[in-house]
Amino acid sequence: MTKIVYFDVENDEYDYLKNQNDGKYDYFLTGKSLNNLDKIPEEYKDADVISCFTTSRVGKDVLEKFSKLRLIALRSVGFNHIDLNYCDEHDISVVNTPNYGNKSVAEFAFGLMIDVCRKITLSYLEYKDSQTDAQKYIGSELGGKTVGVVGLGAIGSEFARLAYGFDMKILGYDIKENDKLKEMYKIKYTDFDSLLEKSDFISIHAPLTKGNKHLFNDKSFRRMKNTSVLINTARGEIVETQALYNALMQNEIAGAGLDVLESEETISDSDYLVDINRLNNTVLKQTILNSRLQQLPNVIVTPHIAYNTHEAVFRILDITMQNINAFESGTIQNKVN
Repeated sequence: MTKIVYFDVENDEYDYLKNQNDGKYDYFLTGKSLNNLDKIPEEYKDADVISCFTTSRVGKDVLEKFSKLRLIALRSVGFNHIDLNYCDEHDISVVNTPNYGNKSVAEFAFGLMIDVCRKITLSYLEYKDSQTDAQKYIGSELGGKTVGVVGLGAIGSEFARLAYGFDMKILGYDIKENDKLKEMYKIKYTDFDSLLEKSDFISIHAPLTKGNKHLFNDKSFRRMKNTSVLINTARGEIVETQALYNALMQNEIAGAGLDVLESEETISDSDYLVDINRLNNTVLKQTILNSRLQQLPNVIVTPHIAYNTHEAVFRILDITMQNINAFESGTIQNKVN
């Protein structure tokens, strides 16, 4: 019987995974992440399949402990936490779960945009402390404003639908144009520099690639309006942290709503405190800047939760089981390597 180990299992996922695996697979469920700091139990090491979330860090030193591994079933879209080179060299397939949170992430990104431009969180926190200053909380309407959408895949398209409903003008930047989106939401595709210069808001919905790391840098922010707001629910590495901090401090842009950050794991992952030597100079610098970003009144930072709705979580589990069942039947779907 195929052996599967599910890591990073949350409390509300146990019953679902038990129902899907009982009598079909030899399986283990654990809330622990998979990394090189925790000892891997002996009964896990001959697993045919492992499944994990982005909180696991699956490098060569972890993978070589699994003697029979054939499949990594990710419960995420992203896969930059997996050593794909090792997997290629050892005939280990890696599959992900695309399109599970299109609405969830798009709605969250739109919520961040409204929050920043209407100063909702800022006014709420100050009002809780018995402070209020109506002049300080003056915001701006979305209707009639221009929003630039970077990446018009499934999530970006859903974000565009919401923006269109708010009577916003939409600029799009993507490697290919979608005529259907042009017709439905009046999207005008443009080059990156034009999008930077003309947008009142910019929302990032592109996957992280070698070509777009630090797409938003000092040069990018200097092209943006000083009244513009940046929203990022995609990947932290698309935005250069130092450049963003500088742009905010120098009033090159008006604000930011961020669900993702460079080196965000150092904030949420206690393993980095257990082994402080994991923090190299670059990561330390980014961590300090992240902390400073969180303190700015015109910035909202959330802990990578844009995907996190009941509906999306169970779509992840559904797609994960479909991927595993397909693999067991000799078919590989949603393969990333």
